[in-house]
Amino acid sequence: MNTKEYISSGIIESYILGHASPEEAGILECVMKNNAEVKAAFEEAQITLEHLATAQAVTPPSDLKSKIWNKIQQEQPSVEDTQSSLSVKTQEIDNDRNIKIQEQTQGKTNWKTYAIAASLLFLISIAGNIFWMNNQSAMKQEMAKLAAEKQSQDAVMKKMDRKLDMFSNPEMQMVMLKGVEKHQDAKAMVFWDKKTKEVYLNAENLPKAPEGMQYQLWALEDGKPVNAGMYTEDKDSKIALATISKAQAFAITLEKQGGSPVPTMENMYVMGGI
Repeated sequence: MNTKEYISSGIIESYILGHASPEEAGILECVMKNNAEVKAAFEEAQITLEHLATAQAVTPPSDLKSKIWNKIQQEQPSVEDTQSSLSVKTQEIDNDRNIKIQEQTQGKTNWKTYAIAASLLFLISIAGNIFWMNNQSAMKQEMAKLAAEKQSQDAVMKKMDRKLDMFSNPEMQMVMLKGVEKHQDAKAMVFWDKKTKEVYLNAENLPKAPEGMQYQLWALEDGKPVNAGMYTEDKDSKIALATISKAQAFAITLEKQGGSPVPTMENMYVMGGI
């Protein structure tokens, strides 16, 4: 616990009000001797509580003593008796009055002091809860960010593992598709399982398809284009687009969403022979 946390823990107010345990009081007194910041906080809290207590003190009415004197004179049979007993009775009344005033003052002072201390502790508790909630919120956001990053990295690693499995699979035939004249920088890779005849496509290096458009894979069989499936990012190198029994080449065109029965030749991006 650092200095600020120790000051805000409420131990200082508890000590001033006499509620601190002997162990807590001993620790605070030791800390005040060695920590100027804690000592200054103690003095400030002590002054604040004293001012609050003084502000609630009750001052007796100015005419109270004269009223008591008149009352005694009316009830006494003689001046001599009055003079002899006046001093004693006045002293007794003054003592009783002072005791009552002190009790009232002390009671109100204690009540106000307790209320102030409770308010201070309540405010400290609220501040601590706000600080804790802010920290919790920041921590949750950071954890969510880290979890998202890990999920993204895991997805990339899984995709790389699938590609490595395809590259190392002796039953998998790889066909490199290179960009045609209008799209020379484009490229893609077809993985053709010679045993199952399933066709997988890695087309992550193609430009992102415009809204309402989709890439379509074609197999050239005996010089004729055969639909080999529609490509989506979630299928990349993971889900077979189609089953092709034989082919001499593969090509990709950009078609309207859902595909076309025949390839749009002017929208061809890549092509590769076997």
